[in-house]
Amino acid sequence: MNESKIDLYKGLTTREAQKRIKKYGPNVLKKKKKVSPFKIFLEQFNDFIIWVLVGATIISGFMGEKADAITILIIVIMNAILGFVQEFKTEKSLEALNELSSPTAKVIRDSSVKVINAEELVIGDLVILESGDRIPADCILVEQSSFMVDESLLTGESLGVEKSSNSKNSSIYMGTVVLKGRAKAKVVETGMGTEMGKIAEMLDDIQVEKSPLKEKLSSLGKVLVVLCIIICVIVTLTGIWRGQDKYEMFLLGVSLAVAAIPEGLPAIVTVALALGVSRMLKRNALVRKLPAVETLGCTSIICSDKTGTLTENNMTVKKMYYDNKIHNLGNKNFPENLILKKIFTYCNDFNLDMKEKDINKSVLGDPTETALVKAFFRGKNEIKGFTDKGRRIYDNPFDSDRKMMSVIVQDGSGETCYVKGAPERVIKKCKYILISGEVQKLTDKHRNDVEKAIEKMSYEALRCIAGAYKREGLTRNTFLENDLIFVGVAGIIDPPRREVKDAVLKCKMAGIKPIMITGDHKNTAYAIGKELDICKNEKEVLEGEEIDKLSDKDLNKKLDTITVFARVSPNHKLRIVKEFKNKNKIVAMTGDGVNDAPAVKEADIGISMGITGTDVTKEASSMILLDDNFATIVASVEEGRVIYDNIRKFIRYLLSCNLGEVLTMFIASLLYLPTPLLPIQILFVNLATDGLPAIALGVDPPGTDIMSEKPRPKNESIFARGLKEKIIIRGSLIGVCTVLSFMAGSYYGFTLETCRTLALSTLIMSQLIHVFECRSERHSIFEIKYFTNIYLVGAVAISIVMLISILYIPFMQNVFHTVSLNLAQWLIVIFFSGTIAFINSLYLYMKK
Repeated sequence: MNESKIDLYKGLTTREAQKRIKKYGPNVLKKKKKVSPFKIFLEQFNDFIIWVLVGATIISGFMGEKADAITILIIVIMNAILGFVQEFKTEKSLEALNELSSPTAKVIRDSSVKVINAEELVIGDLVILESGDRIPADCILVEQSSFMVDESLLTGESLGVEKSSNSKNSSIYMGTVVLKGRAKAKVVETGMGTEMGKIAEMLDDIQVEKSPLKEKLSSLGKVLVVLCIIICVIVTLTGIWRGQDKYEMFLLGVSLAVAAIPEGLPAIVTVALALGVSRMLKRNALVRKLPAVETLGCTSIICSDKTGTLTENNMTVKKMYYDNKIHNLGNKNFPENLILKKIFTYCNDFNLDMKEKDINKSVLGDPTETALVKAFFRGKNEIKGFTDKGRRIYDNPFDSDRKMMSVIVQDGSGETCYVKGAPERVIKKCKYILISGEVQKLTDKHRNDVEKAIEKMSYEALRCIAGAYKREGLTRNTFLENDLIFVGVAGIIDPPRREVKDAVLKCKMAGIKPIMITGDHKNTAYAIGKELDICKNEKEVLEGEEIDKLSDKDLNKKLDTITVFARVSPNHKLRIVKEFKNKNKIVAMTGDGVNDAPAVKEADIGISMGITGTDVTKEASSMILLDDNFATIVASVEEGRVIYDNIRKFIRYLLSCNLGEVLTMFIASLLYLPTPLLPIQILFVNLATDGLPAIALGVDPPGTDIMSEKPRPKNESIFARGLKEKIIIRGSLIGVCTVLSFMAGSYYGFTLETCRTLALSTLIMSQLIHVFECRSERHSIFEIKYFTNIYLVGAVAISIVMLISILYIPFMQNVFHTVSLNLAQWLIVIFFSGTIAFINSLYLYMKK
């Protein structure tokens, strides 16, 4: 406790904090050991297929086939390196996400309020806590107001616990959540010294869940393994029955199994998702749960908050209503109403950073509250001089049900209660009105005048905040907010973000319905909604009070025509999400406050705000917007579609090619032809075509029409929309054309080695042509733009160089049993590999 003695208003100095972090260490719990790169590399060999190959290598070595043994071993190692690079990159991406999503804490240091990483907290730090915050360390309260904490994480008790600095119940603990109120608390334990540390419960912010798509593909892979092994056994036994060498046929069966079994299917999904998550991060969307990436592409409804997401969150008080008149404000035009000045300054949770010269930087806090303060003052010294005259002795924090905040301030004139909040809520609590310094009875005419002023300002897209006060009956409870004196209303402008209108249009083109949800007045919501093209008329706007009157069935029907919800509470948000889901819609929902967490969690894709969001909402969400921007949500949906499309491309390519390889051997055995490909050649095909080209498809850029299609159903099979048929047809054509090229060589009297080289070249070239076809399901190979994916062009170029190397380098010829091809022989390869592409292009043309 001696270490924690510190000025309760200035906090620690930066120098003292640095000393203490050296003494006590960072405020973190013990983390799991990172998987070393060497272990990741070794894990690449922990696979049945790899061990079969290793066995084949050993057998080849014992039988004197040293060249085969060395080549197979090299291929095994190269495949392991490729798998290592993929997995290592994925691990690094996830580590980066962990670092980015680490919690923060608001502390007082050097007499200023600062936001720091929670792990930088030290014993003695003064932390400021508000509703929705997760407590970053074990602390003791020094100041609080209506402070309640959820300690269920430690105690299992779901009821909130009242905390007070004046009682024995003043301790609060790391990991627990502030349910309501605000407090200033002193850190007494950090890291493993906390209660959380003692019971060794590590809370992971990033939840890496199993991807449903990966699970499905893993199951599919097992089925394909069984089928491939059956076919390989048939091919092997057929060869032995025909009198071919048993060792050669065994090696052929093993090689064919290795080439044909799509062991990389589940792994490539993880890689594709991880790469997609990295790309989304660059676009200011932090994905916390990988399965959300799959769901993003299915999104059909985006429910978005207005303030800060659709708008700039750059608040400015443009007009004020008081003394029965609307006053226009400007840069040098400050309101002259002293009572409103006191209301909006004292009934306010802003903080003042005296080190900053600019008032825009020195006034910190919620944008609405800082705008109210800056409307009355020219600089920070003027603000400090004003606030020093009064002392807040009680406050009743704002909550979404009351839509009000109240404080009691003691100054030279005694004690006064100041109240601010939603105008319709505040005026209901008022009995009097202040006009030109005179307190009058609040009449119906006064109410009508106020309502007309609010309506006029809200039609100008101004967010309205009302102010009231009283000096009598100052009880320390909710009854404090009764019999108030109404003073006036501030009209705050928050202009729409420039990029949002285009994002809304993009949504509509993609079959996604954008929904605006706000706590603002109906007229304000309509004005912003219309400006952004979210709604066309007032019939599309529904208020919270109207929602309360509707049954779930009636609300469900209403949702077809509503695009803007005004004056809604978190409970309304939850109902809206549930009813959209009952209509089989895939819903993305944004939220920032602690009370938004249930709706965010209920949504198919919960989205929290990175700048204004509370810790609780972030933990309930699947994705965090680092810039709180609606356009980022739309970009994320687009990225979700791209990732899913790229996975389909990869599956189409991989399974078509693998099927072609299996059918080549199977058809040849049915026709009693000599083995068209040797084991070492099959392994080479697997290395040359299943590696880099397949991975390059995973980073294929989006097509121009990716956001012009309707959202896919969430339960849609990966093989839907004709993908299964495409794989079977294309794989069959690859197999048939490879066998035909082998037979053409035999027809022209070429040697068996030359025929096999023709078959090998045709198989590889047809697959490399097919990889470009896989880039689009609607456009032929003659219509796509090749150089929009430079990685794929490079991967194909490397594969072609590898093929040429084994055909023309003598040493490689000996290893892979190939021969050099002349021009006429290359024409055979080009004819059979190109015929498949021509047939596919003709089919697409006729389909159009």
